[in-house]
Amino acid sequence: MAIVVNMPRLSDTMEEGTVAAWLKKVGDKIEEGDILAEIETDKATMEFESFNEGTLLHIGVQEGETTKVDELLAIIGEEGEDISGLLNGGGSATTSQESSTETSEPTETSAQEEPAEANSTAAELPEGVIVVTMPRLSDTMEEGTVATWLKKVGDTVEEGDILAEIETDKATMEFESFQSGTLLEIGLKEGESAKVDELLAIIGPAGTDVSGVAASFSVGSAPAKKEEAPKTASQPEASKSSSAPAATKKSAPAPTPVTENGRVYVSPLAKRLAEEKGINLTKVQGSGENGRIVKRDIENYEPAASGASVGKFVPTGQEDFDDVPNSQMRKAIAKSLTKSKFSAPHYYLAVEFDMDNAIAFRSQFNSIPDTKISFNDMVVKACALALKQHPQVNSQWFDDKMRLNNHVHIGVAVAVPDGLVVPVVRFANEQSLPQIGAEVKELAGKARNKKLTPDEMSGSTFTISNLGMFGIDYFTSIINQPNSAILSVGAIVQKPVVKNGQVVPGNTMKLTLACDHRTVDGATGAQFLQTLKGYIENPLTMVV
Repeated sequence: MAIVVNMPRLSDTMEEGTVAAWLKKVGDKIEEGDILAEIETDKATMEFESFNEGTLLHIGVQEGETTKVDELLAIIGEEGEDISGLLNGGGSATTSQESSTETSEPTETSAQEEPAEANSTAAELPEGVIVVTMPRLSDTMEEGTVATWLKKVGDTVEEGDILAEIETDKATMEFESFQSGTLLEIGLKEGESAKVDELLAIIGPAGTDVSGVAASFSVGSAPAKKEEAPKTASQPEASKSSSAPAATKKSAPAPTPVTENGRVYVSPLAKRLAEEKGINLTKVQGSGENGRIVKRDIENYEPAASGASVGKFVPTGQEDFDDVPNSQMRKAIAKSLTKSKFSAPHYYLAVEFDMDNAIAFRSQFNSIPDTKISFNDMVVKACALALKQHPQVNSQWFDDKMRLNNHVHIGVAVAVPDGLVVPVVRFANEQSLPQIGAEVKELAGKARNKKLTPDEMSGSTFTISNLGMFGIDYFTSIINQPNSAILSVGAIVQKPVVKNGQVVPGNTMKLTLACDHRTVDGATGAQFLQTLKGYIENPLTMVV
């Protein structure tokens, strides 16, 4: 029976995804583990693999199109199988997921017996009852542990309510319900673990007997009974997808690279080449399938000569503009920074440091063979040491508590073509300057090539944004929540300074600390900057 594959949640903040490229086409055979598509999330472009076997019967989201998490992405089933019911809303994704047991690879002795048992389970599912399975909350997650239940059996659950906190291989995340009803069964106690897609809970009408359903989805079942757990490629939970196919049916792209809504159909490689060459994709004629822009179109593109002439007194200029669809990254930046700016009471502390000693120190340090550090590396190290002495600045704000972090993970803002990402240097206070330099260089390279993993972009306790290399001597930044502060670093400027009562040439650098007043008072921020000044102006103290 056909299996509905939904848009996966490939990062903890992902709400919708864009298909960058399909690696399979309708009619292709699919093996478990095959890469189906490249999905552009709010953080990176990631490969999405199939968790099922069969034939790719339907593609619900064309390349370049966007849909929300848990809505129809594709349908996999047996070759020639009728899926019109799923496409027209007559079937349900939940049924499709349960029926994936029929496509599991049976042994010779149980080829007829076990699928029949799974069908019996599906048929006995009481009306209105939804099985909630362990969600896949990260792209590498294989199992999860229930850290805390926020609801108990008998509680009324509304769509959007937080059911539990799930500990994954990367973080502990809140898991919300996509259904309304009564919590009838909890399949895992706090502290217990289960693999992705095994029973987590059951929701349905109050008073419904679900003991038989719970038993059929038993977490402790032997490997031979593995098929009884509903296997699905949807994330984070199977129950949401019951109406997804009807809601997300997509039409094929028109035979032109630009649709009415302005979206350009282009291969990921062609898009990257166009960005590197500064080519406006809306001006390129695609030669690929259905007018899709491919690599050769970018390589062969030649801008048309305008042929415009300007009279002596009559200007012939023409208004012109390009509409560029917002990328997933740009949408995420807009959402997170708007929330930060209007929820955290920002204030700013500006200082100017003497950089003469830092310049001399860096020059001597880089004279060591095979060693090269930047001023930014020195700022990262100095901040990490200062944060250990001022944990209030290294804190995070939550609605019910303030967390004073004893570890120091520093986020370093990196500009990329689509916007801004913040890879994290972990335990920065414990690393040497060359180690910090090497890690920052590696993370920045990954960021520009869209190869950062969600784990490499999460967990920061403090953030640094440096625009000094662009000649900016002073600016302010928006706090990267849930952090309490972010440091803006300007350029080193040579100018006259007063030393020992004499005006002499000097080098200075301006820094601005943006603080969340809920966690960091003015005096606390000022004391942190004084400590930071000691390290920056006397850099030898960072290595002794």
